Amino acid sequence: MMKKKSISASKASLVFFLCQMISALDVPLDLSQPPTITQQSPKDYIVDPRENIVIQCEAKGKPPPSFSWTRNGTHFDIDKDEQVTMKPNSGTLVINIMNGGKAEAYEGVYQCTARNERGAAISNNIVIRPSRSPLWTKEKLEPNQVREGDSLVLHCRPPVGLPPPIIFWMDNAFQRLPQSERVSQGLNGDLYFSNVQPEDTREDYICYARFNHTQTIQQKQPISVKVFSMDSLNDTIAANLSDTDIYGAKPVTERPPILLTPTGTTSNKVELRGNVLLLECIAAGLPTPVIRWIKEGGELPANRTFFENFKKTLKIIDVSEADSGNYKCIARNILGSTHHVISVTVKAAPYWITAPRNLVLSPGEDGTLICRANGNPKPSISWLANGVPIAIAPEDPSRKVDGDTIIFSAVQERSSAVYQCNASNEYGYLLANAFVNVLAEPPRILTPANKLYQVILDSPALIDCAYFGSPKPEIEWFKGVKGSILRGNEYVFHDNGTLEIPVAQKDSTGTYTCVARNELGKIQNEVQLEVKDPTMIIKQPEYKVIQRYGHVSFECIIKHDSTLIPTVIWLKDNDELPDDERFLVGKDNLTIMNVTDKDDGTYTCIVNTTLDSVSASAVLTVVARPNPPFDLELTGQLERSIELSWIPGDENNSPITSFVIEYEDGLHEPGVWHYQTEVPGSQTTVQLKLSPYVNYSFRVIAVNEIGRSQPSEPSEQYLTKSANPDENPSNVQGIGSEPDNLVITWESLKGFQSNGPGLQYKVSWRQKDVDDEWTSVVVANVSKYIVSGTPTFVPYEIKVQALNDLGYAPEPSEVIGHSGEDLPMVAPGNVQVHVINSTLAKVHWDPVPLKSVRGHLQGYKVYYWKVQSLSRRSKRHIEKKILTFRGNKTFGMLPGLEPYSSYKLNVRVVNGKGEGPASPDKVFKTPEGVPSSPSFLKITNPTLDSLTLEWGSPTHPNGVLISYILKFQPINNTHELGPLVEIRIPANESSLILKNLNYSTRYKFYFNAQTSVGSGSQITEEAVTIMDEAMASRQVDIATQGWFIGLMCAVALLILILLIVCFIRRNKGGKYPVKEKEDAHADPEIQPMKEDDGTFGEYRLFSFVSSAPF
Repeated sequence: MMKKKSISASKASLVFFLCQMISALDVPLDLSQPPTITQQSPKDYIVDPRENIVIQCEAKGKPPPSFSWTRNGTHFDIDKDEQVTMKPNSGTLVINIMNGGKAEAYEGVYQCTARNERGAAISNNIVIRPSRSPLWTKEKLEPNQVREGDSLVLHCRPPVGLPPPIIFWMDNAFQRLPQSERVSQGLNGDLYFSNVQPEDTREDYICYARFNHTQTIQQKQPISVKVFSMDSLNDTIAANLSDTDIYGAKPVTERPPILLTPTGTTSNKVELRGNVLLLECIAAGLPTPVIRWIKEGGELPANRTFFENFKKTLKIIDVSEADSGNYKCIARNILGSTHHVISVTVKAAPYWITAPRNLVLSPGEDGTLICRANGNPKPSISWLANGVPIAIAPEDPSRKVDGDTIIFSAVQERSSAVYQCNASNEYGYLLANAFVNVLAEPPRILTPANKLYQVILDSPALIDCAYFGSPKPEIEWFKGVKGSILRGNEYVFHDNGTLEIPVAQKDSTGTYTCVARNELGKIQNEVQLEVKDPTMIIKQPEYKVIQRYGHVSFECIIKHDSTLIPTVIWLKDNDELPDDERFLVGKDNLTIMNVTDKDDGTYTCIVNTTLDSVSASAVLTVVARPNPPFDLELTGQLERSIELSWIPGDENNSPITSFVIEYEDGLHEPGVWHYQTEVPGSQTTVQLKLSPYVNYSFRVIAVNEIGRSQPSEPSEQYLTKSANPDENPSNVQGIGSEPDNLVITWESLKGFQSNGPGLQYKVSWRQKDVDDEWTSVVVANVSKYIVSGTPTFVPYEIKVQALNDLGYAPEPSEVIGHSGEDLPMVAPGNVQVHVINSTLAKVHWDPVPLKSVRGHLQGYKVYYWKVQSLSRRSKRHIEKKILTFRGNKTFGMLPGLEPYSSYKLNVRVVNGKGEGPASPDKVFKTPEGVPSSPSFLKITNPTLDSLTLEWGSPTHPNGVLISYILKFQPINNTHELGPLVEIRIPANESSLILKNLNYSTRYKFYFNAQTSVGSGSQITEEAVTIMDEAMASRQVDIATQGWFIGLMCAVALLILILLIVCFIRRNKGGKYPVKEKEDAHADPEIQPMKEDDGTFGEYRLFSFVSSAPF
């Protein structure tokens, strides 16, 4: 159960190199060469009519090519059309649509020509078509009335757009309509119903067409569908049927399958090679048919076949001629089957067998251009020279055309040209440019010198020697600086200059020299090869069996080359691990916590380096759930009970602990299963309680420690007789929506709770504490009743009783509700405000009389707002704030007030309807607080002993400013602070000149404002007084002093004499073992500082220059 796979990066490189090997060489761009088209727009180019049209045409060549265009086969003079421009140094056209041009005017076939003195290359024919998103034609859609079980097709018929639109169906709420085996959308956009059900009744089947190019969506008129079922039989028909006829008859007629699309028994389909083949079969029938696909006389292609749209669509990607044949779709249900055969023919637009390749020849050489293509039907081949059919092109004595080949003999420089090969059939064309470039050039090697190649031991080594020359140079390889030429079976020499060592060994490491020579010269280049040890998994993950919720761990221990850095990743079933915190990836293991069924699968450890990859896999098996029970049987049928028995399925190695029994009510909720009961795993029979007027089916689910099985097949149906309802609606409420009404609501009974046909509700009410009779009304199919003309907000007694055609349910219990609320009538009185501090106040009020609330008291709202700041008289925008206090609370706190400000507030009572009138505005004021920091502090005009300070007043003074506090202190070069000086400044000042300061000294300043409450937050700044000019003039450059120059000369002379003496003694055999020992064991503590240690060096220099004290 374990597999291992190793992939070498060198092998991947080998494929890359071999794919690049061509007989012709790429011409370096600094040499003369004909044009080559490097970029162009697609052949079929659909453009957005609202945006500028950009038709790309880029080419390279030497000299740089010039560009021209044709449109619909004739020269396109862009200079005469002010809407069209060509990009500089490019052939790309820009057609200005956004500034007055019309895209429709530029529809057509465009072709670009790139030309220089050595030839002309041409682009494909580029067909420009603006996209179109037309509106739906208006049509009158008749409602679709269809019988339950019949088939139905809703036609979309979208407008013809370019490109064709994407079709989807939604409802009025822009929700996609659910699709299933029964209801699905066809490839043509129509909506198919294999059989209709009552739930398909709706009036908003809407087909939408999305046009991606213009990013628009068009909508068809809504389509209405009404499904008639057995329940809609009129009373006359029902009266003529007995109970047995009604309850024993099937509601709809089952039918064998018939195909809605395609029609008939056979059809044909043509698809092009390489495209996606889509075949569709949609069938009608009841029960809903199941679709199966086969290929007559063969198998559906593996790995390319997919089923979509609930297997109604067969999809085969990348089709080829081998996929031609007969494909049969079979639609089957329990009543029969039908089929349709689609004969598929795969044609092919032209495709290359051998595309022509550029030729670089030297004068006098021979060569060939080959153009071979295939297709179905076989394409025709035609040649052009410099964009002109070769039959009418200027003659060239060195050229001879032989079908799909052009033969060149003894070419000369004038033979340089660009040739075009066109391969075409009825399904398309191929156009390829290939130049013949006649050059005489000595060799040059394009691979960088001393390039390093690294490979894994025992894998191929590919050493590049990209070259150019004309005639084509010969390549030789050498190993080592003076090594001999490489020959023998252990090497492979490729035409593109690459040296391949099929199995690299450790002794393959070294320097390799590539030599390129032709009759015009010789050149060589050296590269390096290193061979690394392979990466290996020395302990691989192992097969595991684990139960649900257990823990499991896979090991993956590796060994690798010490110079390579490995990365380890884990995959599950060849995909990324789930994004789940239960998966813990360690250094050499993967642990899965709380294993679940979905963790089943193959886990793979992949180790990657820059040179190789190795992997190992192991399977994790989680113990399975039990198989479903079978052979369900009903016995002992009674009016209110029945006995159900079954045979258990396979336990799958985990004992069954219990069985869950579920039921379906085919009369009221077909397709919906409900829990009935649960029995021990040792029991295979159970007595079930039943309700009246239910068409029962039962199914059984087995449960073990791992989980639940799939449900069993349903049992036969059993219809119980009708009876009076056993229970009344729940969740009865009475809440008014308007001041003069009472809305009574309840939770309707489920279908099986009705106990019989004709379910209705008797709604009764009377005003509480008033001697009134009950008022009643009987309603059906609703869960709400509105009583009008009630007094405002008074209590009512309410009850809702269920009844059906056989009688009433038991007497219901009464609930108390209230008629609708109205806005409160009275504002709170005696509003008082107690200011606690500069930002907090407490507000009190008297409660309003409950009768004036006229509803449920929800609380009180306090509206408050700032009128003005007492320190500033400027007007400001009034922003009201609201605080809500729930219930009958009569006080609250107002936080976040601004100091030294005037406020107003009022209070209002709130009920379920809204707010009552406001109390009279109450004015209160907050006391002063500490100010904010000054808005700015600037220090200007530095002199030897003074600085000028300027500042702005605080943005929020929060009171009356009484002064500013300035503190400052000097800072020396070691960032130590000197003594602190404090100055108090009057509040009306905004600047200050500080005098008697030390020259060339840095000072730090702290500045804040004060009110009577205290000091606010401070701001800081630093500034420096300037240096004394007299002292600066005394600092002279020591290097210009005569005494210093003399001293340095004397030192240099002494060093020279010492070196001469040492040299003489060494020549006489003198040795200095002590000196050598010192050099060999030099103390790192006294080694000179490295030049790149910029931070420390700069710090020392700074400390030296700035070492003077204050």
